[in-house]
Amino acid sequence: MNHLMNTYSRFQIVLEHGKGTLVWDREGKLYLDFAAGIAVNILGHSHPIVLKALKDQAKKLIHCSNLYWNEPQMKLATILSENSIGGKVFFANSGTEANEAAIKLARKYGRRISPEKYRILSAKDSFHGRTYGSLSATGQEKYQRDFTPLVNGFDYFEFNNIDSLRLKISKEVCAVIVEPIQGESGIQVATKTFLQEVRKLCDEFDALLIFDEVQSGMGRTGKLFAFDHYGVKPDVLTLAKGLGGGIPIGAVIASERADVFEPGDHGSTFGGNPLACSVGIAVMESLLTEGFLERVQELGNSLKKGLQEVKKRYQEKVKDIRGIGLMIGIELNNISAKDFAERCVQNGLLVAVAGNNTIRLLPPLTVKKSQMKEAIQVIRKTLEEF
Repeated sequence: MNHLMNTYSRFQIVLEHGKGTLVWDREGKLYLDFAAGIAVNILGHSHPIVLKALKDQAKKLIHCSNLYWNEPQMKLATILSENSIGGKVFFANSGTEANEAAIKLARKYGRRISPEKYRILSAKDSFHGRTYGSLSATGQEKYQRDFTPLVNGFDYFEFNNIDSLRLKISKEVCAVIVEPIQGESGIQVATKTFLQEVRKLCDEFDALLIFDEVQSGMGRTGKLFAFDHYGVKPDVLTLAKGLGGGIPIGAVIASERADVFEPGDHGSTFGGNPLACSVGIAVMESLLTEGFLERVQELGNSLKKGLQEVKKRYQEKVKDIRGIGLMIGIELNNISAKDFAERCVQNGLLVAVAGNNTIRLLPPLTVKKSQMKEAIQVIRKTLEEF
């Protein structure tokens, strides 16, 4: 502990092993994991499918550079393209890297039209990552304050306010980047009308529409991608987190219109390595199994209904319940989300804290109904303690 940089506000437990939705710390205490590595472990801990993919591929080829082709990379790219927006795929190692690539892609797209077409618009309270391009796109000053000057050419509009976007957009804008569901700011869900109008404005001003689905993608909402709920397709889609089921991998999918990269424009030493892509294939095949996503929708509806009942019982302590599928936010009233999360840990439930004093519930998509009921009971118990 003493030799790690102080970059995280960590809960004071040391996790040792996990199975499914359960994890144990080094003292042997058992927890329900409703954070899932912040929406990463979508098949749960130590899932046999993930373990098999790792073992089988590790025997063949763990890494090779992108000077050569490799089969898992080509196969995963095909699966992603055919099940999303079509087009081509670039592989990275994380969500922030995926968004960096998308930002560069947008800048090159704009440059092909005009040297002045370089501005990128993103939503206030958004979160797109912590590297310089993605940090510049993140519409939260608290993350940016100590790292200025940021990358030039970014501006911000109000989420779910199309008039705010209209005031910002112009022929100089090459892209609009938006999360269909803002995760880090407290599970703020875009309206269908808003995203449809964003699509129209991007078409009108010849700007790329980038959906950041690093957190909301990969079946988290009960659809393969959150945009499937809206009937709106982006030009560029960024993914990470759940794509590798716990193994680091990110991806950018660019439609034919947005596919402007050429050799030398972008790259990644580890991006698209055979090991990560093999796990990505296994994860995607699991999500595409008949009935899998329908079950996620059913579980999400059940979890939300149960939490709404909790809200009725504790109206003075719970301000709002919102989200889609197994991406649920509990906004607290007059209770610190950080303190609440710490008490949940003491009571055997791992959750994630988000903006606007919100608790995020992001359990594995394989969570059992009995485990959801148990989690709700822990939340009730914790509310009683405040």
